[in-house]
Amino acid sequence: MHKPDYLYESHLVIKELSLAPGNEWLPQLSGWSLLQISHGTGYWLHQQSRTEIEAGMILMLPDGVQGRLLASQLNPLSLCYYSVIPERLGGLLTHGEQHSLQQSAARKELAVQILPATHLTAMKMKDFLSQQCANALLFRLHLLQLLVEIWGQDLNQVKPQPENNDATQRLRAFLREHPQNILLEISFEELAQLTNCTARHLSRIFCEVVGMSFRDKRAEIRLVRARELLATSQSKVVEVALESGYPSLSLFNLMFTRRFGMSPGRWRKKNEARSDQAKRLVTRSRRLNLKATFSRSIAAR
Repeated sequence: MHKPDYLYESHLVIKELSLAPGNEWLPQLSGWSLLQISHGTGYWLHQQSRTEIEAGMILMLPDGVQGRLLASQLNPLSLCYYSVIPERLGGLLTHGEQHSLQQSAARKELAVQILPATHLTAMKMKDFLSQQCANALLFRLHLLQLLVEIWGQDLNQVKPQPENNDATQRLRAFLREHPQNILLEISFEELAQLTNCTARHLSRIFCEVVGMSFRDKRAEIRLVRARELLATSQSKVVEVALESGYPSLSLFNLMFTRRFGMSPGRWRKKNEARSDQAKRLVTRSRRLNLKATFSRSIAAR
């Protein structure tokens, strides 16, 4: 199982940040993140490289990348950013697409992309963020689309394997063509029939292809769904348990605690506290932006 993950990272939510002249920021973000510089100039420092950045430019960072943003000594640096966590797109991404993104993230020195302000995606993002979108679902879809446009090259590397009689290839084809959530809708026996192999053989090749057993994979998908509901809805814990596919609250509490190190109720409270803190930081960042803009306006007179 994964390491305990007590906190729930924001997903497809715009955040703002302001750095005073000479200050730096170490992004510690989950998933893939898209950053756009709003005002000012600075540098992206990664390993031994130093890339100058300016207003309008976009940075795409994979999960866990080691690097930092440094504001120029002459002026503050403002940016907006959001993250997309592939594991939380189980109903949209196929196993093959998620695997491709994981491979790209593993090549962190290659996966970091910096696009100029004149790049089509950079201009789209600037225009989109300058508008007010009342439809929250449409807003999130636009954010996802922007990142997918940059992801495109990596996702295009997921090419169909030639069909043959090998059960491993048939399993890979099935996982490539269906969203991960399909595994919650079919039984192991049904999957064995669909891949035309025995249950014993399927059990072995499933572990080889996915990295865990069929049972553990289903549990992972359910817990990801449960965590999403706990963080984004007001549903009671028992309702979240049922919605996530658990027949009883006690079983849900046991599985959730085993995976995340605390009960669902406690996890929700801790996440709400962290969300409130993040909102206060965003408010403070906006105030700093307004103050910096006002100061530049006074200095220009």
